[in-house]
Amino acid sequence: MPGQPLAAQAYLWLLGAVVGVVVGFATLGFRQAILSIQGLTFGDSHERLASIAGALPPYLLILIPFTGGCVVSLLLLFGQKRGLLPETRTHGVAEVIEARALDNARIKPGTGLLSALITAVTLGTGGSAGREGPAVHIGASLAAMVSGALHLEPRDARTLLACGVAAAVAASFNAPLAGMLFALEVVLGHYALRVMAPTAVAATVGAVIAREVLGAQPAFLLPAVPNVSLVDFPAAIFLGVICAALAIVYSRFVLAGPSFVETRAKRLKIPLWALPPLGGALVGSIAIFMPEILGVGYEATSRALSGQFAILTLLALIGAKILATTITLSFRLGGGIFSPSLFLGAMAGSTFGLMATLVFGADVTSSQFFAIIGMGAMSGAVLGAPISTTLIVFELTGSYEASIATLLAVSIATAFSQSVLGGNIFHKQIEERGLYLREGPQRIILQTVRVREFMVPLSKHETTQEPTETHLFEDDTLGRAMGQMEAEDLDRIPVRTRVGEQKIIGHANRQDALLAYNRRLIEEHEERHT
Repeated sequence: MPGQPLAAQAYLWLLGAVVGVVVGFATLGFRQAILSIQGLTFGDSHERLASIAGALPPYLLILIPFTGGCVVSLLLLFGQKRGLLPETRTHGVAEVIEARALDNARIKPGTGLLSALITAVTLGTGGSAGREGPAVHIGASLAAMVSGALHLEPRDARTLLACGVAAAVAASFNAPLAGMLFALEVVLGHYALRVMAPTAVAATVGAVIAREVLGAQPAFLLPAVPNVSLVDFPAAIFLGVICAALAIVYSRFVLAGPSFVETRAKRLKIPLWALPPLGGALVGSIAIFMPEILGVGYEATSRALSGQFAILTLLALIGAKILATTITLSFRLGGGIFSPSLFLGAMAGSTFGLMATLVFGADVTSSQFFAIIGMGAMSGAVLGAPISTTLIVFELTGSYEASIATLLAVSIATAFSQSVLGGNIFHKQIEERGLYLREGPQRIILQTVRVREFMVPLSKHETTQEPTETHLFEDDTLGRAMGQMEAEDLDRIPVRTRVGEQKIIGHANRQDALLAYNRRLIEEHEERHT
């Protein structure tokens, strides 16, 4: 890599453009794969899945997702046998954040490809979930492949990871600003200047590719934003509180569902890879009565944004979508949580607008306006990305008034929901695996630095014959090492290897542990602020 700072930055900009091209086309290919599978199973490859499903006999609405679940089961079993999906589930945004924090932005290419294939089968056969989260994982996986092939240092690899995420979001929504800020806000967790330029390049390239192939039309149809009255801004704040409550319910269902189903499956001795067919059949059963819940749900989202649903229908769709998405993800089918949150937000906002119109009459803007605001507030609260979602609304509508109202609503919704949940849905998913990334770099360093990185190896003339009741293993964390030294008031602890006879291979010193901690803390500070 070039040595001069400007040359090094230009090199990253070039790599950002390359990643933007690759991820832009990959995101479009992923979307086309979903539609192609939908064409094979439902007989039509257009986005209007609800209308297509509504014309089918009930038995097909159960049979198609069930068949898709059977295919997913085989793919999960394959992934489990090959070590690509050892936890028997697909990967998404949470795993990208985890890779950024813990694995120096390394993602197994096979895991990314298999997760994308499972998600394409799930959504193409009617599973109720999102495609943007899996697209983000695809983008991150491809960026990780590039950085791995070029042997980039960890800091640059993380920058390229952000480029892949930004390009995926930008290509999905034709929203380059939102794509860049989503990568910084959610995945990297900082806004360092050196990261912004390559990420912006990748997002722009991804959005341009999507626009050239698909045109300027967004994924769902947005109505013209009506004139806004002064009453609408306080109303947007109240809508934000409603969306916060809905985001809390939705997040808790999605977070609790997988462990609930897993516990009962183990009790019944059902392997996790065998769950998808049952989940598909359950989703299909709901679709008999409400086909709008199938797939990403953008047709129903468009109808809510256009004010085509009555209040009772909107409320029923909210409950059905939460249930269907929870089943899809809990029964190990593939998909993300972004699209359902847009669906739920549009339904909630439209309901609020219709009820406000009944109460206040002409003083309140139409339900379409509040559907747009609700869509942004709900997704922002769930993802923990208020800036990104506000920009998505702005880039899709071009309305300054709608963006201001969205910013009000999403700020309230995010503050309320995260104070109750203790973080966004991605951080909660990561915390279920014992990793607490929200507590800042200090906690991450204690979790990621291993004893082997700062221990003093034994010299050829040094003996290992000494009391070894107290010892560390070479793969123990820095946090465990420092905690044990503090608890037992030791300045030096023998280190063993876990393999074979677990021989002593070195010593961990308190001073070296503190130096390793301080060194990594300085590196983290420089990366986040330069």
